[in-house]
Amino acid sequence: MDEPGIKPALHGWLILDKPVGIGSTPCVSAVKRALRGGGYTKVKVGHGGTLDPLASGVLPIALGEATKLAGRMLDSDKIYDFTIGFGTETDTLDAEGEVTERSGNRPSLAELEAVLPQFTGPIEQIPPKYSALKINGKPAYARARAGEDVEMKTRAVTVHSLVCSGLRRSTVDEIILTAHVSKGTYIRSLARDIARALNTVGHVTMLRRSKAGPFTLKSAISLDKLDELAKSRCLEQALLPLAAGLDDIPALSVAPDQARQLRMGQRVIGVSATAGLYLATDQSVPVALVECDGIELKVVRGFNL
Repeated sequence: MDEPGIKPALHGWLILDKPVGIGSTPCVSAVKRALRGGGYTKVKVGHGGTLDPLASGVLPIALGEATKLAGRMLDSDKIYDFTIGFGTETDTLDAEGEVTERSGNRPSLAELEAVLPQFTGPIEQIPPKYSALKINGKPAYARARAGEDVEMKTRAVTVHSLVCSGLRRSTVDEIILTAHVSKGTYIRSLARDIARALNTVGHVTMLRRSKAGPFTLKSAISLDKLDELAKSRCLEQALLPLAAGLDDIPALSVAPDQARQLRMGQRVIGVSATAGLYLATDQSVPVALVECDGIELKVVRGFNL
């Protein structure tokens, strides 16, 4: 039984609209403070995909048992709106860095739209040297800041769609694009390469994530709203269920005795389902992510709910 004044633990997702100026880790800390301030039982808290301090938008925060799915968010597709400022390239490939190259060339809108197909579909890109990718166990950005000559390896990514969504100004000094990309895609690298393909240079001047996996800005709340809900002790109003992070996984209803077996990590035999990955549920309560071979269920990730 819960102690008087202590609210039950929350399991699920809080989707933040991260503001410019802070990183993802401080947002996790803000959620932890909100849980403490609201009197909720302590649970694990983690984020499902880093956003740079200069970026804003959708940041999924996993609570409790949902933290077991945070890794799936890292592997999910993302959608970004971003602005390329033409004429200068920086060492960080965004507005935070030092200018490393300048160009007086400015592309026309027609020229820009003509090169976008080159960056759509499976592409190769070189990540920014100011990134969290590790080189021999040390983040590339740490090596770059220490003055090391950082050589980043080319990686394969997929840009599902890339469209011009508007001019930032009346000239083509800045252009706004929308990109739907696979995991591992660096928008800063994409902006750099688009600018170079247009015989100029450029860097990201605005970056906003509008979707991460199944989560969009529609369900996102500001840090101010988070604080408001915590003070009124009703964070549940913004909480999305654990299964919301599994919108691409079909649910499979299991009997109570089968649910008990799965919760103990045991295999369940004699299940009538096609082979594949499922979310096993007992009366709509998530039990486990399971793999079915057409005959039996094997636990991939169990939930303690």
